[in-house]
Formats: sequence, structure tokens, C-alpha cells
Amino acid sequence: MVSLGAIAGVAAIALGMVLTPGPNMFYLVSRTLNQNRRAGLVSLTGMAAGFVIYLLATIAGLTAVFALVPAAFFVLKIAGAAYLLYLAWQAFRPGGASPFSPEPSPAQSYTRLFTMGMVTNLLNPKIAIFYVSLLPQFVDPHAGNLVGQSLALGLTQVAIALTVNGLIVVCASGLAGFLKRRPTWMRAQRAVMGTVLAAFAVRMAFDPTRASATP
Repeated sequence: MVSLGAIAGVAAIALGMVLTPGPNMFYLVSRTLNQNRRAGLVSLTGMAAGFVIYLLATIAGLTAVFALVPAAFFVLKIAGAAYLLYLAWQAFRPGGASPFSPEPSPAQSYTRLFTMGMVTNLLNPKIAIFYVSLLPQFVDPHAGNLVGQSLALGLTQVAIALTVNGLIVVCASGLAGFLKRRPTWMRAQRAVMGTVLAAFAVRMAFDPTRASATP
């Protein structure tokens, strides 16, 4: 059974990732500000489909990977820690673009919005590496039921990502005006998220229990 500590760890990383500007946030905010709130929500449903695809693929392959390649735990741990450090650097670096100042673009049909939302998510390196390198770190092979653990952890990430992104879509217009008047708020948010991601990267890289969890 998945532990509360694992759930909390995945939740913290998922929150840090979703609040760090990336392809998903840029696309959702762009569609919302250039078209309307409904367009943003339709795009979000497409992203939800992308999350489900990643989660099912992870569940299907996780047991085989752990059974056939025990050393994969160590490789995934180092890769995951390195990517979290990269995201932290992206958050800290000056001059990052803001998703709340999108370039004007024409309206799209709801079918295209759904499809592009899903494709944007599937091609998002943050999401891909989360499911390939980060989520497996919180699955304990000794606790049994790898499928159940993976499902619980994956759904935690999906719930946080959809909730936060949904709030961003609903509040996009107001947030854009607020951040335009107060640019220091965005810098402060990026600094906090960068610190959280960097802390998890260091903890993951030097956690001996994760490196030896595989039988």
C-alpha cells in the first residue's frame, strides 16, 4: 500500500511543477486570453486525456522494469534529480517569459482545442520525465501491489495538475492584469517553486533508501 509520505512527496513535486511556467500553462492561458474561458477548459480536458495516457503507460511498464532491470532505480533517481534541478534553474533564471502575456492568435474549434491540449501535454518534457523518472521513486517494491501504488500516486499528480490549471484558466484574465501591475509577484512565485524543486532534487539524489529499495 502506498504511504502517506509518498503521496505527500508526489503532491509537493506536482505542485511545484504545475506552478512553474511550461508548455501546458502557456497553452491554456493563451487559449483562454485569446479566445475565452470555455476554450481554456476544453483544452484542459485534452490535457487530462494526456495525463491518463501517461499514467496507464507507466502502470503497464513499471512492474516489468523493476523486475528485469533492478539498476533502473538508481538511473531513474539520478535522472529525476537532474531534471528537478533543471526546472529549479528555469524558475530562478532572470528574463523568463510569462504565460500571462501571450501573443495574439486566431480562435480554434473545440475539437482542435481538445486535440492540441492532449498533444501539448504528451509532448511536454516536464510531464514525460515526471512519469518516467520521478513517479517511480515513490513506489516501494517491498510494499507490494505496484499497480495500486502507481495508480494512487499518478492520480495524486493528475488531481493537483487539473485543479491548479483549472483555477488558472478560470482566473486567467484577472491574473494577467494583476501580474502586469505587480511583476515582482511572478518573480517571487518562481523563486519559491525553484527552491522547492531544488530541495526535492537534493533529497532524491542523496536518499539511500530509494537507491536500495529494489530487491
